[in-house]
Amino acid sequence: MSETLVSLWTDVRKRLEAAGIDTPVLDARLLLEAGAGVSRLEIVTDPRRSVTDAQVEAVNALTARREAREPVSQIIGSKHFWTLDLAVNANVLTPRPETEFVVEAGLQETLPADASHRILDLGAGSGAIILALLKERPNATGIAVDISEGALEIVRRNAAALGVADRLEIRQNDWAEGLDERFDLIVSNPPYIRTGDIEGLEPEVARFEPWLALDGGEDGLVAYRIITAALPRLLKPGAAFALEVGLGQAEAVKALAEAAGLSTGEPRRDLSGIPRVVVGHAP
Repeated sequence: MSETLVSLWTDVRKRLEAAGIDTPVLDARLLLEAGAGVSRLEIVTDPRRSVTDAQVEAVNALTARREAREPVSQIIGSKHFWTLDLAVNANVLTPRPETEFVVEAGLQETLPADASHRILDLGAGSGAIILALLKERPNATGIAVDISEGALEIVRRNAAALGVADRLEIRQNDWAEGLDERFDLIVSNPPYIRTGDIEGLEPEVARFEPWLALDGGEDGLVAYRIITAALPRLLKPGAAFALEVGLGQAEAVKALAEAAGLSTGEPRRDLSGIPRVVVGHAP
């Protein structure tokens, strides 16, 4: 009996369940779409459609990679974030849902929506944060900074695909080095994992995501010290910043910002109630 879309999807799901994957149903669908070259709608409306041996072979190859714990986003080369479909690869962190809270904070700080805001994203990675902001703020412009040329290539691809490349400057810098202008909003999701904790993370992160984007130093706060020290010279008077933080780091990052002469409010919490984004302002 030949394979069908639904039987192949079922086989992949079972393989992923056996491999201990947390989201086998979703991952199986994404791998089926990518490997067999079909859409979600086709899977739903025509589940008993026969698949060719070549399609089965392609899906099985992708499934083997997922069984080895390679992230789905890297396997298929994309990840949905905010309202965007972003290109991703092993040079950038896969955008997380909690990072959308940085976008929300940034949107609240860039009103009115049609003003010509100037935005800086330090450690832009895939460009997820600043690209979401530029899509929502049609007259805003910005700079995406990252030390990784591989990451900046992904930012360029995403900016072009989303139609905002003409409003985004891309710079390869070590954080704020070489920047000499002031911004209406500065955002960042810097590396914040303690060095000693990285190897204990789930394999998708520890083995496949870029160490440079994970390693926050011995206490996880190295990047925040650099960023908060630079914020006073980079923010316009009264302008805002929004920094994503790791579990248990919000108070320490608030203290760093306040020591630099910035004001902070109550951190924004994610859907689990964890303080996730430190938001503050220049004097």
